[in-house]
Amino acid sequence: MGEGKPVVLLHGLFGNLSNWGHVGYEFTATHRVLIPRLPLYSTPLSVERLNDLVRYLEEFIDVHTKDKVILMGNSLGGQIAVLYAYQNPSRIDKLVLTGSSGLFENSFGGTFPRVKDYQYIREKVYNTFYKREVVTPELVDEVYETVQSRSKTLSIISLARAAQRQNVSSLLNEIYAPALLIWGLQDTITPPEVALEFHEQIPHAEIVFIDHCGHVPMMEQPKLFNKYVREFLER
Repeated sequence: MGEGKPVVLLHGLFGNLSNWGHVGYEFTATHRVLIPRLPLYSTPLSVERLNDLVRYLEEFIDVHTKDKVILMGNSLGGQIAVLYAYQNPSRIDKLVLTGSSGLFENSFGGTFPRVKDYQYIREKVYNTFYKREVVTPELVDEVYETVQSRSKTLSIISLARAAQRQNVSSLLNEIYAPALLIWGLQDTITPPEVALEFHEQIPHAEIVFIDHCGHVPMMEQPKLFNKYVREFLER
C-alpha cells in the first residue's frame, strides 16, 4: 500500500496482518507499506526455523523492492527483524522493535495453552494486553482455532523453542542502523527490562516507553505509537 520509502511490518507468533492496521493506514500517505504473512506453519519443524523465516523475508523484500527498508517487528516479528538486520545490514535503513522477543519472552507464562480450554485461551490472550478493550471476540476465536490444529500447535511450540534458543544478545552490537524501541510499561511478555537490554546493546538505539500499554503497543496505543515512529522516521 502507498508510495515512497518501503516500510515492512512483521507480526508475531499469534499475530496477524490486522495487528498493523493503524500503522499501515497512518503511513501509506508517505511510505510504501509492505506486510508479509510470515509462513509460521509451513516451514519445517527444525532448529533452523527462525533462519527459514529470515530467508523468506529476504526473498519477500528482494521481490518487492531494491531500496533499503524500514523494518518494524512486534514480538517474534521483532526477533526476525533483528536477525534480518544482522545478516543484511546493507538493506536496512531504520529498525523499529516493539515487544520484541530474542532476549527474553514469558509467552503464556512459560506453559502452552490447554488446547480444549476456551476460557484459558481467552484469559491468556487478554493478559497479553493492558488495554483489554482492544481484544475482540474474533481475536480470541482465531487463537483458539489455531491451537485446535495439531500441526499448527506443534509448529507454534517449535517456533517458541527456536526463539528461546536463538538468543540475539551477541548480535546486537553489530546492528548499526538507527533503531527505535517502543515498549509498553505494562508488557508482561517481554517486560520493560528487556527493552532496556536491547537499548544498551544496540549502538544507535533510542527508547520510548508507553504507559497503560502491554505487549502490542501499535494496537493498544496506536496514536502514540505512530507519533513516535513518525518523529523517528522524519529525522
